[in-house]
Amino acid sequence: MNYLITGGAGFLGRHLANKLVAQGHNVRVIDDLSAGEKEALDPRILFTRGDVRDQPKLWTLLHDIHVVYHLAAKVSLPQSILYPREYNDVNVGGTVTLMEAMRSLGTRRVVLASSGTIYGDQKRQPVDEQVLPDLRTPYAVSKLASEHYIFTLGRHYGIEAVALRIFNAYGPGQALPPAYPPVVPQFLDRILRGGSVVVFGTGKQTRDYVYVEDVVDALITAGEREGIDGQVINIGSGVETSVEELIALMEEVIGRRAHVLYNQEQSGGVRRLVADIEKAEKLLGYRPQWSLEEGLRETLRRDPRFQLEHIPVRER
Repeated sequence: MNYLITGGAGFLGRHLANKLVAQGHNVRVIDDLSAGEKEALDPRILFTRGDVRDQPKLWTLLHDIHVVYHLAAKVSLPQSILYPREYNDVNVGGTVTLMEAMRSLGTRRVVLASSGTIYGDQKRQPVDEQVLPDLRTPYAVSKLASEHYIFTLGRHYGIEAVALRIFNAYGPGQALPPAYPPVVPQFLDRILRGGSVVVFGTGKQTRDYVYVEDVVDALITAGEREGIDGQVINIGSGVETSVEELIALMEEVIGRRAHVLYNQEQSGGVRRLVADIEKAEKLLGYRPQWSLEEGLRETLRRDPRFQLEHIPVRER
């Protein structure tokens, strides 16, 4: 099989690209490297530096492609509030450009990496795919708009389209930008370095943390499985974990106490969010293989930034 991954040098993208190549597939990647790492890609991958809105470049990459994984996007929720036009241009504009290019080349399937942030704050937990969105950021708006575009244009262009609403993915190699870093690598880094872990809000707010390998398995299956055209599917662990519970588990895995500071002046975001993964189980045969504890241990073991040699290797 021949695959194109947009944003394929990013965190999820390179894990997906490397696994597909390891399985014997041909993989092409386009990434502008604004947040990606080309060096982390298997050398057998055909890498092209470029913008997903560059349609002529997409035309050159889409020849003989069976499935496109559309992961290219700007992903910071706080930054999307500051720069909504840029998020709309890249996330929504990039999706529309890709769909037009796929129509021109006759590519038949796209899998969109969407987001659980679309759900916002819901009274009923876990959230299933039928829940009405509660859009809290321009990033969430851009992901929902991208879903509608792949489904609407897919019907017009004869392209099968699937959207995976991915919850809080984490794992080795996740970026630690200076502004608004993801929670898991940020907290691990602070605890290991003896710094302060700053918790916004009460620390009681909950999220669904899903290990990157489980997400990659779901993406690969969504690219192969028949009969799922037009489906929106949650991909998470199905386990609800508070920020305080996350920190306590990190302390146990690392073997070091965290110095925790609370900033209740700043919101910790939605109060609760955990995925109902029944639909993923039914349509994709999806069953998460990694507990949060196992995923944290594997992240510490495999990520060279953390270098914890005492973390045992999990038998697979």
